[in-house]
Amino acid sequence: MNIRRQCLSLALLAVAPAARAAAPALDAAVRAWAGGEAPRDGRVVLEIAPLVENGNAVPVTVRVASPMTAADHVTQIALFNERNPQRDVAVFHLGPASGRAEVATRMRLATSQRLAALARMADGSVWRHEVDVIVTLAACIE
Repeated sequence: MNIRRQCLSLALLAVAPAARAAAPALDAAVRAWAGGEAPRDGRVVLEIAPLVENGNAVPVTVRVASPMTAADHVTQIALFNERNPQRDVAVFHLGPASGRAEVATRMRLATSQRLAALARMADGSVWRHEVDVIVTLAACIE
């Protein structure tokens, strides 16, 4: 990693706590999707590069630990963001015939922000994983 990118990363990490304090809209969107309850941490893995040079088409993968049987499977996977114009990015519907609980897509990122991936299980429980992403060239700005 070159010196310019390292300095930019450190500068953006320094403002991350202030940005996190301004995240009630993300928390509200996640809680609304989860039916008013706080999702549990675990079972979900959100894979995205921690440093994104161009926010126009960022690859994202979400995996959920589930046997995908009729009794125990993922019914939905949702992806939310903190700072894009719309908080909800995508909702994927799955069933036991899906074989495995894994989805991949590309998304636009307006700026450096926190992302949340959630999974709703057949028993009604909701699980999550959140990550912070640094974006050097923003998208979604019009």
